[in-house]
Amino acid sequence: MRDAAFIQSTNELEVAFSSEAAFRAWYDHALPRVFGFVLGHVERDRELAEEITQQTFTDAIRDYRRFDGRSDSVTWLCSIARHKLADHWRRLERDERRRLHFISATDPDRDEAAWRSVDERDRVMGALGAMPAMQRAALLLRYIDDLPVKEIARTLGKSEKAVESLLSRGRDAFRAADREGGDV
Repeated sequence: MRDAAFIQSTNELEVAFSSEAAFRAWYDHALPRVFGFVLGHVERDRELAEEITQQTFTDAIRDYRRFDGRSDSVTWLCSIARHKLADHWRRLERDERRRLHFISATDPDRDEAAWRSVDERDRVMGALGAMPAMQRAALLLRYIDDLPVKEIARTLGKSEKAVESLLSRGRDAFRAADREGGDV
């Protein structure tokens, strides 16, 4: 036979979602604990911790019926947050790989290790941001998404010759911006 503590934890979220006052009490109890958990995992980046905490509660509210009561609801929330953190780190790694791939593809003479510094990444992002939109789009589609010129032409609604021209001018603009510190 189940004990009272198990029954209470099983019904904890159902009770919390039964009224606005019950939800507010549960949320006020859980929020600081979940936020503290997340903040400790994101090097004290408050903005990122707030975002991940918000995503955690959004998922929990949407899927609260999945809570099986085998743990405290805050523990369950922290496990959701842990998955959100893992998603965040994977996204960061994927973005960094894309940037490094783009950089090495547009300037093969560069030492890839040199691009790992924050200053270099910021300069690359600044240079890309200052480029004309079509050149930037062509470069990103080519070197980040690995699309062939024919596919880029179809995507951008341009001829293949026009895309080759955009790529050439974009590479030149990118190299010039790199030499000048990020300004195209």
